Amino acid sequence: MLKFSPEGKVCSFCGSVGGQHSKFAGGYGAMICAECVDAYYEVLHSEERTREVQRPPWETMTQEELLEKFAIIVRSAEQADAFIHDWVKFMRFRGVSWAAVGQVLGITRQGAWERFTRPRSPRGRTSSSAAS
Repeated sequence: MLKFSPEGKVCSFCGSVGGQHSKFAGGYGAMICAECVDAYYEVLHSEERTREVQRPPWETMTQEELLEKFAIIVRSAEQADAFIHDWVKFMRFRGVSWAAVGQVLGITRQGAWERFTRPRSPRGRTSSSAAS
């Protein structure tokens, strides 16, 4: 029901796509590849490197770079949305009520049922929102 494999997953930091032998960490929809773990480890353990990343990177990005990063953000969000749907299926399998799911989301049980029982398009949206 819930897949625990890096295959086809997207690193939420660099956008690389995992394969059968990739090393990814994370869960709950967000993933990070081994290369990013190593890079961020260096940043977090060096005062100089930490100072270098204190400024938001998008301030100096070109339009092309902004679009490139936007694509990563979209893929990561779609991955998280797919995980949410899989998690709801798993919770329902374990007997969690639609009312409890809706309460966490701040919606009614009917709203939760409608959101998570409609077929999803390949881009991760429900069929009613795909036409929007």
